[in-house]
Amino acid sequence: MNTTARTLRSAFIASAAGLVLTVTGAALAPAALADTGMPELTVATDAPAMIGGGGLPVAFTTTASNTGSKDTSSARLIYRIDGGPGLPQNPLSLEYRLDGTTWKAVPLEVVEGSVYGGELPEQFPLAAGKSRTVELRLGLPMGTPHNGSTNGGTDHLKLTTMISYGAAGAANDTDVDDVAVKGLSTHLSGVPATATAGGPAVTFEATVDNPTPSAYENVTDVLFTNRYTTVQVRRSGIWTTLKPITSNAEPDVYGYYVIGKDASLAAHGSASVEIRVTYRKDAPLGKTEVSPCAIVNEGSTPFRGITSCGDGATITVEKAAAASGAPSPSASATASPSPAATGTGTGAASSGMTAQLAETGGSGLSATAVGAAGLVAAGAGAVGFTAVRRRRGRA
Repeated sequence: MNTTARTLRSAFIASAAGLVLTVTGAALAPAALADTGMPELTVATDAPAMIGGGGLPVAFTTTASNTGSKDTSSARLIYRIDGGPGLPQNPLSLEYRLDGTTWKAVPLEVVEGSVYGGELPEQFPLAAGKSRTVELRLGLPMGTPHNGSTNGGTDHLKLTTMISYGAAGAANDTDVDDVAVKGLSTHLSGVPATATAGGPAVTFEATVDNPTPSAYENVTDVLFTNRYTTVQVRRSGIWTTLKPITSNAEPDVYGYYVIGKDASLAAHGSASVEIRVTYRKDAPLGKTEVSPCAIVNEGSTPFRGITSCGDGATITVEKAAAASGAPSPSASATASPSPAATGTGTGAASSGMTAQLAETGGSGLSATAVGAAGLVAAGAGAVGFTAVRRRRGRA
C-alpha cells in the first residue's frame, strides 16, 4: 500500500463483477445481514511499484483483516484497474492463489470507460481478529503471445482493492495504489562515423535493457539497415552471418535479429551483442542510418508487435581509395560518379534506410515510428517495420 492509498469505509460507490456498493454503510443486502453480523473488515494491498509493459506479471500481496468481533464465512476481494484510454485489446492480467502453487486468473471485464474490474472467484472465511494474505500477480501483456499490440499503451495503472462480505453489500474498506509502467529500451554504442563501400566491416554494439521487475519472453532486438549491407554478430567467439528479414511494404530495408528470435530477458536484465556491418561495393555513397528496435511478441508479420525503438546512428558511406597507377578503361567506368550524398539521410534513394523516432514520453511504451526512404504510413492500421507505431495512453 503506497502513500496515495486511501481508505473509504462504507462510502465508496463502484460496480464490479455484480457487486453493488451503497453510498452508506447502513444499506446491506439481506444475505450480508444474515451472515454472522457485521464484521469490520480492512484491506491493505502491497502493490508493485512498477511493471513492464508487454512483460510477464509481477507478484504482490493483499492482506484482508477482520478487526471486529464478528466472524465472516465469505470475505470477498474486488479489484478495479484503470490504465486510461490508451489500453488496447487484451491489455491486463490479474492472477491469484489462495492455497497451493497454482496461479488462477481473476476474470476482468470493462466496468466503465477504460476501467477494468474483477473479483476473486473464491471467497474465504475470516474469523474475528484474524488476517489472511492473498498472493497475486499483475501484468500488462498488451496483447497475447506472438500477437503483441502495435498501438496503445500507458505509463501507469491505478489499482483499487475493495473488501466486502456476503452475497452483496457495501465495501468495508478500499485501498488505492499507483503502479508505474515502463518498457524495454534499446541502444547502439561505438558506431563509427564512416564506412567504406566494398571495404572492411565496421564494428559496434547493440544492447537491450529491461529496467522493470517484469521478466520478458519473446523479445526480438532488430537492427535496421539497408539492402546494401551484410551483418554479422559475435556469439561464443565466432562471427555468424545473419539472414536479412524484409517486409513486402519496403523490400529495400533490411532488418536483422541481432539477439536472436523470441529471446528471454530477466527482470532488471540486459543483453548485448557485438555487431559488424559490411557495405557492398555498390552501396550508395553518403549518409545512411543503422537503427535498433526491441519488439515483444512479434507475430507472423515481420516487425509487428509491442515496439520500443532507440536512437539511430548515422554512418557516412565513402568511396574506396583509388588504386595506384593509371586506371584502365574498365576501372574508369567502375569509378564513375556515385549518387550524391543527401547530407541528412531522410528521403533520397542514396540515403539507404532512415529511422524517424517520434517520442511522446519517457516510458518504453512511448510512440515510435520506423520509416524507410520516404515511406508514408497509410492510416493507423499500417503495420510492418516501415510503420511500427506505439501510442502512450494518458490516464
